[in-house]
Amino acid sequence: MSDRQNSRMRASVFHGDRRITIEDQDIPAVSEGEVLVKVSRTALCGSDFKLWHKGAEFTAGHEIFGTVEQPGHPRHGQRNVVYIPLHCDHCEACKAGDTQMCLEVSSLIGWNRPGGYAEYLPVPENCLLPVPDDIEDDLAPLLLDTIGTSAHAVRFAMPLVPPEENAPVLVMGAGPVGLGVLLALQSLGYTDIHVADPIEERLQIALSFGAKAHPVGSREKRFKLIFECSGAHAARNLGIELVLPRGALMLVGENAQPWTIEEGKIFRRKDFYMIRTFYFPIRDFEPNIELLRRNREKYRRFVDAAFGLDALPENFARFAEGKLIKPVLSFG
Repeated sequence: MSDRQNSRMRASVFHGDRRITIEDQDIPAVSEGEVLVKVSRTALCGSDFKLWHKGAEFTAGHEIFGTVEQPGHPRHGQRNVVYIPLHCDHCEACKAGDTQMCLEVSSLIGWNRPGGYAEYLPVPENCLLPVPDDIEDDLAPLLLDTIGTSAHAVRFAMPLVPPEENAPVLVMGAGPVGLGVLLALQSLGYTDIHVADPIEERLQIALSFGAKAHPVGSREKRFKLIFECSGAHAARNLGIELVLPRGALMLVGENAQPWTIEEGKIFRRKDFYMIRTFYFPIRDFEPNIELLRRNREKYRRFVDAAFGLDALPENFARFAEGKLIKPVLSFG
């Protein structure tokens, strides 16, 4: 190991009750089949709010871009984003290409093992996705949740409501995932796209991208295809109401709280698809790079703050208040 790997690093600690501190720690040990990654950027994600409130056993942060720091290793110095689901590469799901749904390994980087709100982390080699040199550092983390999760959701729904139908589409929530869904829909051929969001600044970004405004909570219009990106139970219930017969409601947003569905006449007397996706398969990575290249200027508008590790606590609070879209923790 290098001297650097034997030294200490700085990392965030999520204590719960909305308290984050920055502390010195030992760099985590690198096991067989892993490499050490020096973090360059980690984008903040709303799914980390639960760790902000409840605390985290491991270092949080899962939208990670960095450089392999493993002298003598063939990938030393390589720029990569970190694919968060650990996967075995040989189970039925992995062999089918569904690496995000591995049947043998159930562990997520930044959740069940150390993540990227720190200077270094160990990463299994098969979770390294090389980033081309033309993708700038601040945009690289968007290839994960913002583009990967969003584009996978659109691709998964396409066979049910293909763009050739020219059917109206509703995106509920214009956070980074909702805006990512909007750009993926446009790139894949959908044209009649409506967006609802209570935060005017986010809605205006969606409109500048070519979407149409849909009033939050409105029941005036029905849609053949709906992407619920907020995770709010009220929005999910409204989506069930607004989806047209034989249409599809795609649940993209996350919510850790139990969701109760009242089986009223709207739910009971209608054929429709209600579907859910998780993250994205590795095979989507190359087309997602092209998606980023085609929409580079639009994706730049997502990254509305960049700051160092010491400023993470205050900026995470701003992010939780909805004042930032996709802030990025930068390590220089």
